[in-house]
Amino acid sequence: MHYILEILPSLLSGAVMTLKIFIWTLIGSLPLGLVVGLGMMTNFKPLQWLLHLYVWLMRGTPLLLQLIFVFYGLPLIGIVFPRYYAALFAFILNYGAYFAEIFRGGLQSIDNGQYESARVLRLSYWQTIRKIVVPQVIKIVLPSVGNEVINLIKDSSLVYVIGLGDLLRAGNVATSRDVTLIPLVLVGVIYLALTAVTTFILGRVEKHYSYWK
Repeated sequence: MHYILEILPSLLSGAVMTLKIFIWTLIGSLPLGLVVGLGMMTNFKPLQWLLHLYVWLMRGTPLLLQLIFVFYGLPLIGIVFPRYYAALFAFILNYGAYFAEIFRGGLQSIDNGQYESARVLRLSYWQTIRKIVVPQVIKIVLPSVGNEVINLIKDSSLVYVIGLGDLLRAGNVATSRDVTLIPLVLVGVIYLALTAVTTFILGRVEKHYSYWK
């Protein structure tokens, strides 16, 4: 117990970094995914082609490789990010692509008759999207978005590759220093606690939208 109390502050400090990556990635990637999802359904072919290319690249290559490219590759052409912002940039682009596909599927499930009814009511395109389409899409995509959100908690551990002091890195440092697996067990417990809290919140959100049957 004494040893656990000794290493717990460093693990919790790493958990704070993990939460920062998690929260800011969600804040950036969810709106990006919605905008890209709408853009992929546009009739403007060049934009549609570019967005499909972006989604294909992000989903077709490992997130770990994207992190390495952003932090170590972009400086070769004069684009330099600090470690933290490099991680956020890569995570937001990656998860934005996944959310775009999820939102696109949700948007395509909305019947065309609802758009026609909105035009009869003289609603603009953006009013139709905001007041009629998006509330229904949110309910449709919540389970898929929830899965990606849970994956994001675990994927955040990949930031170790660019030297960020996240939860897993803190556990690895303590394990290597003290030659014991106790830090990694505690890391696992903390990850389980984070996913449990997130799952509970997602469940409450799904329940909130369950009145749309």
